[in-house]
Amino acid sequence: MKYILFIIAAFTFTNLNAQDKKAYQLFDKKGKKVTFDKVIKETLKTEVVLFGEFHNNPICHWLQLELTKEIAAKRQVVLGAEMIEADNQTQLNNYLADKITQKQLDSTARLWPNYKTDYKPLVDFAKEKKISFIATNIPRRYASMVHKKGFEVLETLTDEEKTWIAPQPIAYDKDLPGYTEMMKMMGEHTSINMPKAQASKDATMAYFIAKNVEIKSVFIHFNGSFHSDNFDGINWYLRKYQSEIKIVTISTVEQNQLKKLENEHLNKADFILVVDENMTKTH
Repeated sequence: MKYILFIIAAFTFTNLNAQDKKAYQLFDKKGKKVTFDKVIKETLKTEVVLFGEFHNNPICHWLQLELTKEIAAKRQVVLGAEMIEADNQTQLNNYLADKITQKQLDSTARLWPNYKTDYKPLVDFAKEKKISFIATNIPRRYASMVHKKGFEVLETLTDEEKTWIAPQPIAYDKDLPGYTEMMKMMGEHTSINMPKAQASKDATMAYFIAKNVEIKSVFIHFNGSFHSDNFDGINWYLRKYQSEIKIVTISTVEQNQLKKLENEHLNKADFILVVDENMTKTH
């Protein structure tokens, strides 16, 4: 009888452990575990949320949608994303207003390959709830021009083209952690214009966020983590445009364990989403 009870207890313990396989864990910037409800509570108090993602991580995209639904249930919201470029705002507006179909949006806007699985749910939520969705990123062809020739090339654009990017001259601090890290990662032969191209994206996203922040609302912005980690990038430019603006940042990292936030990720954002490094990818 004792043997049978032991077997049952062992099976129950093993089964509970199997059921406790977690996909993610949230931490604050000091490495303390926090709940999703805690994150919602803090984001409800702010003006801007910068949700830094890994573009191919399904947990990021699921939590982005869940966070958006939770905040929208209690506050007015405006949404915006790196993944849609500013010169596609008209097409996006037409889709949100039901003036064009998804197929027409696909053919007229430069949507990312993973749009249907990862970003369409956010856009469709905005459409359903009649929420503004802002295309915040610089058109990629202009960022490419900066990479090749520096900020000065933007002066050659037409007046219309300049409406799709941050106002010139674009402020630039090459010593911001994100830009210095980029230079280190790419090696000594990297063009000095590469972080400038990144800055043109950060500045433009920040500009369109600041331009579209509404009183008594929360602007929720979706971008790659690199654009807002360490409180620079978009965050740095936002404070250039509106020095007193309230911002909450969320970063995404991957680890081989979820029990503790590794030291390299401390202070990376207000909240850090840690995802199991073995998580499947969306593309």
